[in-house]
Amino acid sequence: MIELMVGIVVMAILVALAMPSFQIMLRNSEVRAAAQSITNGLQRARAEAVARNANVQFVLGTGSSWTVDYVIKPVATDPPIDSRLSSEGSTHVTVTALAQDLATPATSVIFNSLGQVVPNVPWLAQVDLTADGASQNLRVEIGPGGNAKMCEPDLPAGSSPRAC
Repeated sequence: MIELMVGIVVMAILVALAMPSFQIMLRNSEVRAAAQSITNGLQRARAEAVARNANVQFVLGTGSSWTVDYVIKPVATDPPIDSRLSSEGSTHVTVTALAQDLATPATSVIFNSLGQVVPNVPWLAQVDLTADGASQNLRVEIGPGGNAKMCEPDLPAGSSPRAC
């Protein structure tokens, strides 16, 4: 009986030591999931613009939610092309979206039928993602050509392919 109690106490100590690392891992995975989702949404909007030969916009909502839809819908009552809610795995993530001047807030970007950004001012050019308790921050950058790239702003430039 004493051996069983000692084993339970040792397990409790190990769990207590591992819990902070586990929480950091969970927050990091939420940040990565949100960044990948936003990157995928941007790529989906760009691909739909090319495939449908029409202007398609990506709109960043509250949190890490987003919507992909026509700029001018052929049928006004049609649902959006695609969307994601921030409650889908990224509830603790804080999102900061900036325009191409990196000072003005922006929430949308429009892609033309060639997959390029329509330079409506201000257009969404950078999305920074953080979470309380996470050790990793991520950034999604949108170039004028329409390409979306996920990178780590905390890494020194040129030190890694993951650096911004």
